[in-house]
Amino acid sequence: MLWSHRVFWITPVAIGLLLWLFWGLLSHGLIHRVYRRRLVETGRERLFLASIGFFTAALVVRAITFAIHNNIGPFHNISVGGRHIHHLVWGILLLLVTGFAWLMRIGTGESGSSVLAARLVCMLYGVGAALTLDEFALWLNLQDVYWERQGRESIDALALFAGLLLLGIFGHPLFRGVAHEIAQMLSSRSR
Repeated sequence: MLWSHRVFWITPVAIGLLLWLFWGLLSHGLIHRVYRRRLVETGRERLFLASIGFFTAALVVRAITFAIHNNIGPFHNISVGGRHIHHLVWGILLLLVTGFAWLMRIGTGESGSSVLAARLVCMLYGVGAALTLDEFALWLNLQDVYWERQGRESIDALALFAGLLLLGIFGHPLFRGVAHEIAQMLSSRSR
């Protein structure tokens, strides 16, 4: 049975523990005040939390797959009935769950929605994206090329998405300013 594999629980527990520790850092003192002022009040909190989930999951999964590949520790592939269950599967399921939660307006941060649920769903989205993109080469080539030359495509996909997340966080004021300037130029020309 899949659930009885000890290794099945290591990845989500490791990711969850790291995210919980990170959340603990953001919840107190000076860091909490700066977090509220610089991210929550500016509307960039959702992107930031998705980024934290993404980077945490990507690092944990890469470390565990490296350990599996090199027979380090108690790690091994999870198989059911002789079929290897890739972490891509869990990533797709997490993306579906977070998408459904947002469709149901759970974790959207809108009025009446729990702030804690909103933060959790954002982090879960990042985790799901990392698990899925870490095996991008698998779904692109339709074969397990994780440790082959084509497996580099997964690293490229992770880097591209990480760049987009970071652009969203840090580029938001720039993009908003450019849009404002373009709107002003267009409105002055129409007069």
